Amino acid sequence: MNIAWTLFTPWGSLVGGLLVGLATALYLLGNGRVAGIAGIVASPLRALRTGTSMAPERTRLLFIVGLMLAPWLWRLFAPLPSVTVDVGLGGLVVAGLFVGVGVRMGNGCTSGHGVCGLSRFSLRSLANVAAFMGAGFVTVAVLRHLL
Repeated sequence: MNIAWTLFTPWGSLVGGLLVGLATALYLLGNGRVAGIAGIVASPLRALRTGTSMAPERTRLLFIVGLMLAPWLWRLFAPLPSVTVDVGLGGLVVAGLFVGVGVRMGNGCTSGHGVCGLSRFSLRSLANVAAFMGAGFVTVAVLRHLL
């Protein structure tokens, strides 16, 4: 993926960050749970797999629908940014598997630990974010500079 640093929009980024913070705070206040995407996505899938009631999962399903609708709403106001992926399907599958294993090992994802956990001063989240970021730095260094 390539980032166009010359097109950085500080005000748009600030507004986006504030919206993410507001959404996670409202989710925590309304549900008593952090807005970790891995847990939000996994819970309805577990309910479908086990055949339990989907009624308790309604809020999570609405959150997922909101995530999927957000790009469509964005398109009403501005064009979507272009995305370039420099790896093939195999690389994406391997990356997805590594992310899934990391989420299970870290007991949460980057949104749960990085946004919600750090804002609550969780030491466990700080350790997980350091591990996520460190693994990302090493991965980029190996793939871009050594291979």
